[in-house]
Amino acid sequence: MSQTLAVLGGITAEQFLTEYWQKKPLLVRNALPEIKNLLEPADVMELALDENINARLIKQKDKDPNHWSVKSSPLMKADFQKMPKLWTLLIQAVDHYSFDLAELWKKFPFIPQWRRDDIMVSYASKGGSVGKHFDFYDVFLVQGHGHRRWQLGQMCDADSEIVAGQPLKLLPEIQIHFDEILAPGDLLYVPPGLAHYGVAEDDCLTYSFGFRMPNVAEMMDRVSDKFAVDQLLKNPLTDILREKMTSVGQISQTELEYLKTKLLTQLQNPAVLEDALMSLMSESKYPENIPEAEAIGSGDLEQALDQGYSLMLEPASRLLYTEVETKLLFWANGEGICISDDFAPLLKQLADGNLILLDEKLARPEMLEDIVNLLNESILMLLPAVDTE
Repeated sequence: MSQTLAVLGGITAEQFLTEYWQKKPLLVRNALPEIKNLLEPADVMELALDENINARLIKQKDKDPNHWSVKSSPLMKADFQKMPKLWTLLIQAVDHYSFDLAELWKKFPFIPQWRRDDIMVSYASKGGSVGKHFDFYDVFLVQGHGHRRWQLGQMCDADSEIVAGQPLKLLPEIQIHFDEILAPGDLLYVPPGLAHYGVAEDDCLTYSFGFRMPNVAEMMDRVSDKFAVDQLLKNPLTDILREKMTSVGQISQTELEYLKTKLLTQLQNPAVLEDALMSLMSESKYPENIPEAEAIGSGDLEQALDQGYSLMLEPASRLLYTEVETKLLFWANGEGICISDDFAPLLKQLADGNLILLDEKLARPEMLEDIVNLLNESILMLLPAVDTE
C-alpha cells in the first residue's frame, strides 16, 4: 500500500495524481509548517534590490485600482518610494538563494525534477494582488507569512477573454467556486487553466512552487538547433529522378512528398530527438543565477576527502538523466555530459536530490576528475557537514 503524504493532506501520491493533478484544486491546512517565517518581508525587500534578481513590482493606482503598472528588475530604492496602497512584489527563483527553500522541493517527490520551474515569492501589502488571472502551469501556493484570500473560478484557455490595455494578462471576471483564506503553512494546489485571484489580508508572503511543461514550439526550436550544427545535414539533397518535364512554376506532389520524407526521416532519428529534448529540459531557467565556481583541481579534492564535506546539486543548476538498458546518460544545464561508469550511479543519486558524502570511496582518479569537472562547472557544489544536518 502506498504511503500517505502530509503535504497532500494524508492522501497518497497516486490518489493525488489520479484525482487532482491537472484536474481540480486541493486545499491542505498546515501542509508545510516548516515554511513559516523562512523569509521575512524585510528579506524579500532586500533581495529585490539585488541586481541579479529577477523581480517585478506591480502597482494599482489609488484613484483607479483597475489601472495597473509593472516595473521589472533591476529595482532600486526609489521604486519603493511614494507607493500606492495596493502593490505586490514578485521575485522569481528564490529557491536559488535559500537552501532551506530549495530543500522543500523534496516535499513533492511525486513530480519529477524536469517538470520544476522555480519557487516564486510574492510579497503584498494589505489588499495587494496580481489580479484575476490563470496560468498554463501547475502551481502549489503555500502561505509563508501573513494571510491571503484565494478565490478560484472557471477553467480557461488561450481563447479566454483578457482585459485589454493592461500590462498583465487579467481576466475581466471569474465565476467563484472556492473562497478560502490561507494561513502560514497552508497549501493550495491550482491546476493549469483554473482562474484564480489572491488578495493579501495583511502584509503577507506567498510561495509558488511552479511546475511547467515545454511547448511544441520550444521543442521544435531545439531540434532545429541540433540540425543546424550537423554539417552533413547542410549538404543539398540529391534530386528526384526526372523522367519528364513539369511546369516551370509548379512544385509537384511527387517533389513535395520527397522533401517531406527526407525531413521526417531526420525528425524520426531517436538519438537527435532525445538529445534535443534532454538539452531543453535540463536548461537552467535562470542561468544568470548559477554562481561562478572557484576553480579547484583533483589534488584539492583529495585533501578534502574525509573532512566532512558532502556533494549536492547546485540549486540554480539542472541535472537530468535517462537510463537506456543499463547505461546512464546525463545532461546538465542544456548540455550532454560525459561521466565515468563508476561515478554514474552516484551522479544519479545527486540528480535525484540526494547528498553524497565526499570520502575515500570517491578516491579513484577518474571519479575525482568527474567531480572536479562538475564542481568547476557549478553543476555540483560542496556542502560542509554542519550544513547537512
